[in-house]
Amino acid sequence: MQQPFLIYNTLTHQKELFSPLTPDHVGMYVCGPTVYGDAHLGHARPAITFDVLFRYLQHLGYKVRYVRNITDVGHLEHDADEGEDKIAKKARLEQLEPMEVAQYYTNRYHAAMDCLNVLRPSIEPHASGHIIEQIELVQKILDAGLAYVSNGSVYFDIRKYQEETHKYGQLSGRVIDEMLATTRELDGQDEKRFAGDFALWKKASPEHIMRWPSPWSDGFPGWHAECTAMGAKYLGSPFDIHGGGMDLVFPHHESEIAQCVASTGHGPCKYWMHNNMITINGQKMGKSLGNFITLGEFFEGSHKNPQTGEEMLAQPYGPMTIRFFILQAHYRSTVDFSNEALQAAEKGYGRLMQAFKTLKSLQPSKTSSVDVKGYRQLCYDAMNDDMNTPIVISHLFDAAKVINTVNDHKATLTQEDIDELKSLFQDFVFDIMGLRDEASSDNIALIDGLMQMILDVRAAAKANKDWATSDKIRDSLAALGVSVKDGKDGATWELK
Repeated sequence: MQQPFLIYNTLTHQKELFSPLTPDHVGMYVCGPTVYGDAHLGHARPAITFDVLFRYLQHLGYKVRYVRNITDVGHLEHDADEGEDKIAKKARLEQLEPMEVAQYYTNRYHAAMDCLNVLRPSIEPHASGHIIEQIELVQKILDAGLAYVSNGSVYFDIRKYQEETHKYGQLSGRVIDEMLATTRELDGQDEKRFAGDFALWKKASPEHIMRWPSPWSDGFPGWHAECTAMGAKYLGSPFDIHGGGMDLVFPHHESEIAQCVASTGHGPCKYWMHNNMITINGQKMGKSLGNFITLGEFFEGSHKNPQTGEEMLAQPYGPMTIRFFILQAHYRSTVDFSNEALQAAEKGYGRLMQAFKTLKSLQPSKTSSVDVKGYRQLCYDAMNDDMNTPIVISHLFDAAKVINTVNDHKATLTQEDIDELKSLFQDFVFDIMGLRDEASSDNIALIDGLMQMILDVRAAAKANKDWATSDKIRDSLAALGVSVKDGKDGATWELK
């Protein structure tokens, strides 16, 4: 089943043929959330992007170990070495234990991802549960002479690392001289030899709640050390794929490479993959910018602009509409939020679900007047070209047109071709793209049964030439948003 699969490697800036380090096995690490607030649309994009990758690799026959971490310590407010720990700050403001905050928002993150039909990873390690591994990593970097202790904190020595390896900036394209000119003064800057040096271990201030003993001080690990330590523990070093949002390329992933090279002599992985941003009016959506809309607010259809008080959402949007909206764009392109775009995604998603429902009721013919066997390879070709989900969707829409044409008795399909289309939808719509019908299977069965009863009553009225009752049923259903279509094989229905 394994096919040539090209993925774009951020490290080499080109598409490369995917070839795992160990045949038939894939190790994949994706940076997960910092759990101090509810998940928003920006969190949904990497979760869905790498969920599709996880699903597709498994579909191709690989055994995949997918590791996605939970950051519950060490991520400071400004993504650098200043400010308060994001979770500790939330705990202080709400008068809770930090782990209460982390657990609460981890649970809510899981609930939101379940709604989006994002599969759980193989392993979901927490940063706070891997302090020993992070201390060991810091010690290896110190032993290599590429870090230094300053006032109980440990910093990575970027200039010395660059002198010895010439590798810093290889992922992000940053140049050390430019960094020196553009890096602003930070709290505790006098502890550093160079403004760009980043913390491997931070000495905790007296008021800092989250702290652990180490050879250097009671403190906490640097944000970047967490992923390096956990990725190596569960996937080995190097592993196959490291993923995350494009906003993590610098400083997080660049620092991960530096830490790994300093401690092992090589980078952490073979392929780096990054999804692009969700934007609002061209600006990245994020908690730090205050312009985010949580997934719960999308599902409920209510979010007011904090500056203007204006309602941002025209209606509620179901989880599968959100998922379809994200998959309509290539994962490396930006996606700008608008109600119009989400409403278009809702209609597109509905078209696919309705086509599959129609497909299940098609009557086979002895011959096919259209060829449907090429759609599968077209979908594979699009997926194998760096996961081009919008092209996959376009081919699925073409297949949906065929289904509707056959349903309108303007074309025919054999049972074999109907089964091929059912298999195509099952593989690409449901298994790989991860879409599902918003209603539960029980509700679908109940609604289908009730609608069939109503249509049977209407059919009986028509047979008795009771046109008033027939029309009343049709018009009443139309008022509820149900369209009834009469055909030579009987009436069918669909939601408008």
